[in-house]
Amino acid sequence: MKTNIIKFSLTFLLLCILGSAYANDAGTAQAGTSSDWLTWVLENLILIVGAGAVIGAIGAIFHLNNQLMELNRIRVLKEHGIEVAEKVAIQHKQSSWQRWYKDLTKAVPIEKEADVMLDHNYDGIRELDNILPPWWVGMFYATIIAGVVYFSYYHIADKGLSSSEQYLVEVEEAEEEVKAYLAMQSDQVDENTVVMLEDENELALGASIFINKCAVCHGAEGQGGVGPNMTDNYFLHGGTINDAFRTIKYGVPEKGMISWKSQLRSSDMQRVASYILTLVGTTPPNPKDPEGELYKPTEEDGNEATEADDDQLGMNE
Repeated sequence: MKTNIIKFSLTFLLLCILGSAYANDAGTAQAGTSSDWLTWVLENLILIVGAGAVIGAIGAIFHLNNQLMELNRIRVLKEHGIEVAEKVAIQHKQSSWQRWYKDLTKAVPIEKEADVMLDHNYDGIRELDNILPPWWVGMFYATIIAGVVYFSYYHIADKGLSSSEQYLVEVEEAEEEVKAYLAMQSDQVDENTVVMLEDENELALGASIFINKCAVCHGAEGQGGVGPNMTDNYFLHGGTINDAFRTIKYGVPEKGMISWKSQLRSSDMQRVASYILTLVGTTPPNPKDPEGELYKPTEEDGNEATEADDDQLGMNE
């Protein structure tokens, strides 16, 4: 019996350690959400109920094992001609744990099963009018307690998030993850995969970058200065979005155009390249004379030529 108690205690201790480790991990992952003990209980309810069920099942197994051992002792005593009454007189006194467990479960000993035997007989299998297994009863009461705590916490005290509110929180978190992923993907764009941006917010960001980085050479409205005019249809290094991105990324060192790839993210270079192409066809004051070759947008480039484009002479990079 002492060995069984030791085994049971060690098992219980192991479950407590595992539960504590799990709770610490959960608390670390959800730090700052709530330190209330009731919240912790609700968040770890499955673990608590599961641990209780395992502990109850282990206790039931130990109890059944003890009963089988007692029956085997009785059989051995009878085989040796020792009366059961004498055996009972010499058997070890039940521990307080055994008495508490027996009172709690009201389990019928195997040797007294005849007292709860029913008349039902199924292919030689007799039915007992016995109580439910302790682990099942324990889980049943645990679910009742959990239900009362849950209802009180979420619907009476109104402290926790409802299922619909929790859903909205998770949707918001998922949207943030999607935005972060898309932002990461946008920074993977290069001169071969870049496309023209049309979103007003993206173009506004491109305009801001142009004013801060490019206007000193190309003019605040793209009219040109030290650098070429950005508003005509003449280009020194090609007029597609791919050409504009490539020129910004690698620069033209021999003409004083620096490479911006070490200072701007790929997504920012895409924004400013898209904004520059929107300047084509505008009429800023005092534009610089055309430089480079005339470029007419085509559908293959992803841009359609317009009558206004044909009337313009010269965007340069």
